[in-house]
Amino acid sequence: MNSLAKQVVIVTGAGKGLGQAYAIHLARLGAQVLVNNRRHPGELDAETSAMQTVNMIRQQGGQAEPNYTDVTDPTSGTVMVEHACTHFGNLHGIVANAGIERLGRFESLSDDDFKQIFDTSFFGSLYLIRAAWQHWQHTGFGRAVLTSSGAGLYGNHGQVAYSAAKAAVIGLVRALAIEADTRDICINAVAPYAYTAMTRPHLSADDATKLDPSDIAPLISYLMSSQCTLSGETLVSAGGLIRRAYTREGRTVMLSDDVVTSINTLMGDEGASFESASASFGDLFKTIRDAQEK
Repeated sequence: MNSLAKQVVIVTGAGKGLGQAYAIHLARLGAQVLVNNRRHPGELDAETSAMQTVNMIRQQGGQAEPNYTDVTDPTSGTVMVEHACTHFGNLHGIVANAGIERLGRFESLSDDDFKQIFDTSFFGSLYLIRAAWQHWQHTGFGRAVLTSSGAGLYGNHGQVAYSAAKAAVIGLVRALAIEADTRDICINAVAPYAYTAMTRPHLSADDATKLDPSDIAPLISYLMSSQCTLSGETLVSAGGLIRRAYTREGRTVMLSDDVVTSINTLMGDEGASFESASASFGDLFKTIRDAQEK
């Protein structure tokens, strides 16, 4: 991994867990890190989790600055980008890691429950990438990692709101990667599995050694680097392992009067992946045209 010297990166939710591991690793490689985590009521600067992460980085000779902006505030992205640019002189990358979940079956969740989860787990990422995106239009360089989840890829029992929010993150990443076009802006999603405060209730103590948040940090650092040309991807990572998640569409069959038979014919087909919704539709439309011309 090459040095990230002179790279300025914002990491949200960096007071503990995955965000803290990312921030520390980025700083070790030379990045200047704006460490974001909201301040809890009554906390002094030294008591905040953001400042504790900053102190860890500084003790290792790295450069870091705390930021206490609440990512659910619509102005949070602008505030963080301005803070990074004022303190460090620029902004090269963002890692939107902040997120919350609320377990419960669909019928037990209120609209407000959904809103709270989306405010942090989706809009908290949107506000930051929007502000960073505007900055990168002028500088011509940017790297972004937005945090999704296996729940966003596949859904999960009792996590309907969280699954919906994290699925929205993947859609945002895919569309922005297309809009980045030929500019040197790369944006990807990461679906991490790690032993953190959020996952602790669902994992055993033995899992802590197998799912260390620091195992994912090298991937984040690569995605922040100028070496990275990957964009629009969703990468699943845990325990020092990585794999690619992507959407596929199966083969096309005629929709007959016996709809059940048509649908059953589709099941189990591995299918193909497309670079965009337009490409998917183009392929389907070609199949329709070919079928009609026969």
